[in-house]
Amino acid sequence: MNLLDKIYKKLSLSLKLNGEFDSRNAIIGIKQGAGGVDSQDWADILFRMYKRWAEIRNFNFEIIDYSPGDEAGIKSVVIRIEGENAYGLLQSEKGAHRLVRISPFDTGNRRHTSFSLVEVMPELENDEEIKIDNNDLRIDVFKAGGAGGQSVQKNSTAVRITHIPSKISVSVQNERSQLMNKQLAMKILQGRLKEIEILENKKRDAEIKGEHISADFGSQIRSYVMHPYKMVKDHRTNFETSDIDKVLDGNIDEFIEDFLISNIRK
Repeated sequence: MNLLDKIYKKLSLSLKLNGEFDSRNAIIGIKQGAGGVDSQDWADILFRMYKRWAEIRNFNFEIIDYSPGDEAGIKSVVIRIEGENAYGLLQSEKGAHRLVRISPFDTGNRRHTSFSLVEVMPELENDEEIKIDNNDLRIDVFKAGGAGGQSVQKNSTAVRITHIPSKISVSVQNERSQLMNKQLAMKILQGRLKEIEILENKKRDAEIKGEHISADFGSQIRSYVMHPYKMVKDHRTNFETSDIDKVLDGNIDEFIEDFLISNIRK
């Protein structure tokens, strides 16, 4: 890529990152999908990929909630990435990520397909940005299970908040106090509700840039293939590379930039 192309790409990208919340920090949720222990391992690989991406950019990376897998990997994790345009950049990662490989957990060395769901939400600066009626909430407390390497708590410090109208449920158990876990859970819930609001507004916006990807396992956005060949392909832009090791080591900027610069709508 020559200098002129680099300048054009940088300017195009800056024009794309002009949304109301693009400059905000990002809250990312990663959940295991279909595939059993392989999907839990895959969720852990994605977790590391975003951690490495943040490190490459010198962004702050914080684990908010962490639920380890039964045998390996993770069931789910919620992380906060703080840096310039973190949400604007990472919104391209929202959707289902698919992995095809020879399973390290299969003694028969068979090929397995695993899925993990990535959610991306903007971090809200104050409670006024989205108001939630307390009557719409169900709050449950339970004993923390030692997530994130902490010892199991004897007291019921973990908190689960369910937003009844949307059926969105958020659990946080990393912090030592019930109050801190509740505050974090509310913050994540507000971010998820704001993300829904943003997507609904984009649906109604005739000038929407890019396609809308719904947050479910049917909305496969990218495939990572380790066997019988090596390839990472974004199904929205058709951008692909054979250097899967580099991608999984956090070098995902080409995918992010190609998605943001493209105006593809399917």
